[in-house]
Order: sequence, then C-alpha cells, then structure tokens
Amino acid sequence: MPDLASRLSLSSCWNSHRHDDGYAMLAEIRALGFERAELSHGVRLELAPGILRAVDEGIIAISSVHNFCPLPGTVRHAAPNLFQPSARKKSERALWLLHSQRTLEFAARVRARDVVMHSGSASFLFGDPATILGAEPPALPAAREKALARLRAGATKAMRRVLAAYDELLPSVVSHDLVLGVENREGIPELPLDDGFDAFFAHFPEEAPIGYWHDTGHARIKHLEGFLDHESHLAARLDRLVGFHLHDVDEQGRDHRRPGSGSVDFAMIARHVRGHHTLVFEPHPSLTPEEITASRDYLLDILGG
Repeated sequence: MPDLASRLSLSSCWNSHRHDDGYAMLAEIRALGFERAELSHGVRLELAPGILRAVDEGIIAISSVHNFCPLPGTVRHAAPNLFQPSARKKSERALWLLHSQRTLEFAARVRARDVVMHSGSASFLFGDPATILGAEPPALPAAREKALARLRAGATKAMRRVLAAYDELLPSVVSHDLVLGVENREGIPELPLDDGFDAFFAHFPEEAPIGYWHDTGHARIKHLEGFLDHESHLAARLDRLVGFHLHDVDEQGRDHRRPGSGSVDFAMIARHVRGHHTLVFEPHPSLTPEEITASRDYLLDILGG
C-alpha cells in the first residue's frame, strides 16, 4: 500500500484554467510535491495531448478523473452538470451517457482507478422547494416539512431516471476496470438526497464497481444548514466509500478553502480514512502555491496522525 504522501492527489481544478498545455499543468502539480493528480471537470479538450504525454513519461500518476473529462470540445469552463442523468428529456440523458462513456475511456487511458460522478437533481416546473428549505431566516417548521415532502417526491421520480442511466453506464465501467464514486453534493435538490444514498446503493449488486465519494466541504455545508450530521453521514457510508475530496469551509460558508483554516473537522475525517481510499485535495483556484504546499503538509500530518 502506498504511503500517505504518495497517495494524496491535487485536483487540477486548481490550475487547469491557467494552462493551455496539459503537460505544463501536471508538471506544476508535481513540482508542488504531489505524486498524483485528479483530472477535474474543467479539463478542456486541448489539454488532453499534454496530459497523455505527462502520464506516459511518468511525470505524475492520475488517481481519479471527474466526469466530464475532457470537456466536450465547445465547452470552455468547468461543467460537471452540463448533462444530467436525471433530465426529463431523453436527448439530454443520451448526451450524459455519451460523454460519461468518453470520460471512462479517458480515465482508462491515463490509468486512473476512480471516476467521480455527479448524479443530477430533482427539478420542479414551479415552486422549487429549495427556496423554502434554503431560506434565511429559516422558514417555519410546517413550511419546511411541506417543502421536504415535495422535494422527496420529486427526487423519487428523478431517481428512477438516474438509476436507469447508471445501469446503462456500468457495463462500460466494468469493461474499463474502473470504479465510480458517486459524490455527495451541496445543492439541496441534487441527487441522491443525503438520506437517499442507502436506497441508491441497494439498487446495485454488491459487487458492482460503484461506491460513495465523500466531499468534506459539501457535507460540512449541509451540516451547517441542518440537513445532516457530518460524521454520522460519513460513518454510515463507510462500507461503500471510494474516496474523498478534501477542502475546508470558511465562516462565510464558502468551500474549497485551505484545510485547517475553516470549520471542517479533519481529525474526524482522519478516523474514517482507510488504506484503499483515494484522497484528493480539491482547492479553490485562488489559493497560492504556498497555500497549496501548506495544505499538503497539514493534510499529511492530520490524516497520518
């Protein structure tokens, strides 16, 4: 089992926007002391040749790839929700499948193990319950309960489409010898809902290469909003846990901040890290190189302790 220093990845969400050459993008990450990188959902198509060259030359290893990667050719910015498996339109679901399959092919080519997935959202033609559930100051309890019931009803309908989409994608996952990590999300209507992960995974055979991807910032935001208890939520998914996105949340509720600078309890996170988990530091692009290396040292210390 690789030691922690060689396991910890840096997400290219930090620097992909600053590069026109994927080789230089990955070389910058390697120069900061990371032996692995995650290819984020902001990787434009023109970065792919340089990425492949860097991987083939052994400059760096790729731990994971975030769907969609590379982006469709005309897309110039990070767009993980460009196409959603929950979409009502069959044409959009078909595009989600097409570009997800292309991500799988790219992930196999760069010898990644994991592919991080977003799973769409519940949509409402009118009266989005998220406006009530996310209201400040909080809505009255009766209004919140009514909004929650409506959200769950909409999620149940959308999840039928999501599960069918994953069923169609999984044969390609198996053929490429990859693992899907289904990420917890910060948006109220995003799927699966936080209390819906168990039912989601129960749909698939135990041996299916699909598991849970824990984002520390997203879970902390939901904890602060009263939608879940961070540690209980993480502990309950431990048997299906594939990997982590590691980042902090500041006093203003902004995520992707420097670990140790905000309110995420990384000592708690460390108690749930196992040797087979993929560990990815996912910082905001505004962090300086010095903050990136300080974050790396902090994570290695607290996760290794």
